[in-house]
Amino acid sequence: MKQRAARGSRGTAPAKPSARKEQSAARRDAIIEAALDEFSARGFAATRLDDVAKRAGVAKGTIYLHFADKEKLFEEIVRTMVLPFIDVVEAAPPDDLPTRAVLGNFIDMFVREVYLTRRRDVLRLVLAEVPRFPALADFYYRNVIERAIAALRRVMSRAVARGELADDTLVRFPQLLIAPGMIAIVWNALFERHAPLDVAALMHAQLDLIFGKEKAS
Repeated sequence: MKQRAARGSRGTAPAKPSARKEQSAARRDAIIEAALDEFSARGFAATRLDDVAKRAGVAKGTIYLHFADKEKLFEEIVRTMVLPFIDVVEAAPPDDLPTRAVLGNFIDMFVREVYLTRRRDVLRLVLAEVPRFPALADFYYRNVIERAIAALRRVMSRAVARGELADDTLVRFPQLLIAPGMIAIVWNALFERHAPLDVAALMHAQLDLIFGKEKAS
């Protein structure tokens, strides 16, 4: 009897704290993944937390243990899936690396870590949904756009100071550097089955327009 009481009222040993944390983290990850699926399929406004819970295989109440509402769930998708990429973008490039090479590395990382992953779905969701929700737009601008633009502006200022660019056009308008990536995402969302666009080739072609074609080694 004592042994049974020690193992809990259901006859099983209570979960260890580390196991409970792992289970909670796994449920949280499942909720985030399910939310992105639902937002992408239905749109932010039409998605219900009941649908997210069903897709994640959890009770609706479990979502509220982690997130206050749909807006906070969207913010966590951005924090989890996009902000690590922005952290890398903000890192200062090596002093001995030419700006063209810095941007080439950025393009390759964008294709590998964003375009070919589910982060592309996040960007599509942002482009489609955020303009209608000012609070979400503010959050995304502060945490993603503002930081990315500032990082690109620093790189372009460095290029001007080193004589790699003739003027400060890209310092004033760093949006031009990321425009091909955004165009590719929108284009392929609409027309990929008709005329798929090679995002890497498009973005590297822009470097040719800015810096001139690279000479063959």
